[in-house]
Amino acid sequence: MTTMAAMLGATPLAIGGGTGSELRQPLGIAIIGGLIVSQMLTLYTTPVIYLYSTGCSTGLRTEEAELGAEIGTETRAGARNLKLRESFAAR
Repeated sequence: MTTMAAMLGATPLAIGGGTGSELRQPLGIAIIGGLIVSQMLTLYTTPVIYLYSTGCSTGLRTEEAELGAEIGTETRAGARNLKLRESFAAR
């Protein structure tokens, strides 16, 4: 809604005539074009970033669950602690 209001507000600049319109018209066109481009980028990149971030966190949870199943612990924290203790003991 905010983008649409700004675009409608810049429309008279883009299509207006009269004295000095040759200076204001490029400003109106730049405002409208920038709003369209930014809106499209937002609508396409936000879901991609969300899906990527949830996919990464799901992958981490799956690895920790598999590690817990291998070691025989019930919780992820327990699996991590046991793995850390084993790695320090091996040194």
